[in-house]
Amino acid sequence: MRDYLRRFLIAIIMAICVSLLFLGGRHSQAAAPEELKEREHWVWPADGVISDTYGTRHGNHKGIDIAGKMDTPILAVEDGHVVKSYYSTTYGNVVFIKHPSHFVTVYAHLNKRLVSVGQPIRQGDMIGYMGKTGRATGIHLHFEAHQLEWRYDKRFAFNPEMLLGRMAVGETVQGGIAAMGRDVLEASAQLRPLLEEKFSDPVTEQYRVKKGDTLSAIALKVNVSVARIKELNHLNSDVIRPNQILIIR
Repeated sequence: MRDYLRRFLIAIIMAICVSLLFLGGRHSQAAAPEELKEREHWVWPADGVISDTYGTRHGNHKGIDIAGKMDTPILAVEDGHVVKSYYSTTYGNVVFIKHPSHFVTVYAHLNKRLVSVGQPIRQGDMIGYMGKTGRATGIHLHFEAHQLEWRYDKRFAFNPEMLLGRMAVGETVQGGIAAMGRDVLEASAQLRPLLEEKFSDPVTEQYRVKKGDTLSAIALKVNVSVARIKELNHLNSDVIRPNQILIIR
């Protein structure tokens, strides 16, 4: 009987300890969104109407589309610096910005780009104008967000509405306006461990195509495979033109 009572008391003590740990954990998690309130405050990159959302087209659409008028200003969602600014057959005129939070944002199908590689950017700066260059069927901004880096397979893509605010197709957004609802703060808290890790910025190298150059010759010259050059520049063929800027690393 005494042994039974001892086991019963031990079980009660263990249950109390587990309950205290659980309550403490809930308290810490509840405070996290408030800590991030001032740290993550993305603004919408353009005025317009949401025409498509993340994950559509059988999961292949890795961004959101904002439809609007030709030459609508395109704005940077956060401070950062330009890591890519070029023309591709798929994205058209496109700008990539790396942010201190270790996200990379992509602004595609621009009618015109206003920034160059290495340029520092402040939140809300105009980086280009909305258009329909590349593979675009109408005037819109295709906006993507990636953790750590952009990859051709879009392995690190995530839904930018997690930091912009949830919007449905047909809803209107206003460029430069932050949407920091509780759902956004909670999503930011979930991403916090990733944001606090330290990663080095990617080094971008470019090559200007000369008359008579071929992709094979350039690949040998810079010691990079033809397949890799085509991947970095979204090329669907080996056709290149003089003075074209190619990203080689």
